[in-house]
Amino acid sequence: MYQAFYGLREMPFSLTPNTEFMVRLPGHQECLNLLLVALEQGEGFIKISGEVGTGKTLLCRALLNSLDAERFQLAYVPNPCLTPEGLRRAVARELRLVEADSLGEIALLEAINQKLIELAHAGRSCVLLIDEAQALPDDTLEALRLLTNLETERSKLLQVVLFGQPELDDVLGQERFRQLRQRITFSYRLKQLEGEQIERYLNHRLSVAGYNGPALFERAALRLLAQGTRGVPRLINIVAHKALMVGFGKGQRRIPRSFVQRALDDTEGVQGPANAQPRWPWGVAAGLVVALTLWQAPALLNWLQPWLPTVANAEQGGGDESGQ
Repeated sequence: MYQAFYGLREMPFSLTPNTEFMVRLPGHQECLNLLLVALEQGEGFIKISGEVGTGKTLLCRALLNSLDAERFQLAYVPNPCLTPEGLRRAVARELRLVEADSLGEIALLEAINQKLIELAHAGRSCVLLIDEAQALPDDTLEALRLLTNLETERSKLLQVVLFGQPELDDVLGQERFRQLRQRITFSYRLKQLEGEQIERYLNHRLSVAGYNGPALFERAALRLLAQGTRGVPRLINIVAHKALMVGFGKGQRRIPRSFVQRALDDTEGVQGPANAQPRWPWGVAAGLVVALTLWQAPALLNWLQPWLPTVANAEQGGGDESGQ
């Protein structure tokens, strides 16, 4: 789309959780460091929470890439909407138990236990990462706790990291989960970005995407972007992408406040008066349509040709009526 216009190799603000674009901001780096240290120490349960769009999945992917595969056996469950049996079978598949789908429940649990013991004897720890953990059904969450009962005299056989939205705290706050709460030895709450962190975030992603030039976003544009998105990385990506689209459509590389305003007008979930009244439908796309029209003018005229005589006749008829 606009990569060549801005001198980019790839799209800088894609919503795909690509760890190459992860910005090592203090909060995210601190959280990653905590995870690495806690897992090295063999802690049982770790909980990472944060609002929608604050980078939990990206952090989960970064953790997967950071752990030593020789030291840790990793099991990743991205969709936790499972029954207790479904969770156990998902864990068994991640542990590469080829007979997982054919075993009965008791035999399956015994096979998981045996595999974990084998890993422990080989000096490896098993880490289960669960994304979107707030979606775990209550019975499945209890089954997860029972899985962590598997242990030797010296260490837990299974370590669990829960990544979830703040609703996860509400779930764990239930009386029935008091035993599980006591097993959470470390927890961390991801926060939104603030001030200069947003500018650093934008510049880092642009640089990774190949941009090498002066700052694209004006100061006033950055302030409005911070206000409208509340520092939520996912919203920052959406609005910044749309602002670049507007700049491309207008043939202007520098992004002023007005381009960010137009992007905010076209985006759900932003706050404040910036999103109160869109100036027109398809606001962000309008500038892009202008650029594409100039580029594809002959093809567009051919497409419009069937309607042109009708429009002309209508105008001519209107002129005759006014002449009367």
